Amino acid sequence: EEYPELAKAYPTNKLPDLRGEFIRGWDDGRGMDTGRAILSAQGDAIRNIYGEFKTVNTENYSIWESVGSFKGAVVPLNPSTNNSYFSLIRSMVTERTDGAVYPKVIGLDASRIVPTANENRPRNIAFNYIVRAA
Repeated sequence: EEYPELAKAYPTNKLPDLRGEFIRGWDDGRGMDTGRAILSAQGDAIRNIYGEFKTVNTENYSIWESVGSFKGAVVPLNPSTNNSYFSLIRSMVTERTDGAVYPKVIGLDASRIVPTANENRPRNIAFNYIVRAA
């Protein structure tokens, strides 16, 4: 064989098919992408988005409290009888028999519907960038 070291790395005499894949440099003990073998595939993922807010005021359905990813991002809107957002909120507020209201929690957890990880990443293949023809 003309390139014996390359043949050891790729005994099938074919380089991996990386069409349509992102190449991610193999971690090789660095600690950023642990537990991956060279040429192993990894699915896409986003960082989890989690938050919740509670409604409380039945006159304007303003936000009483927001936590997690919603903290600072959720702002009260002006209510409108033609606004489906407020119809939804109105349906989630529970009125007691004495006329008082208490909030119901509305939450969002992206991990229930998409892959999540401690990073945002596309689907990728761990690859050693140095291919030597020796």
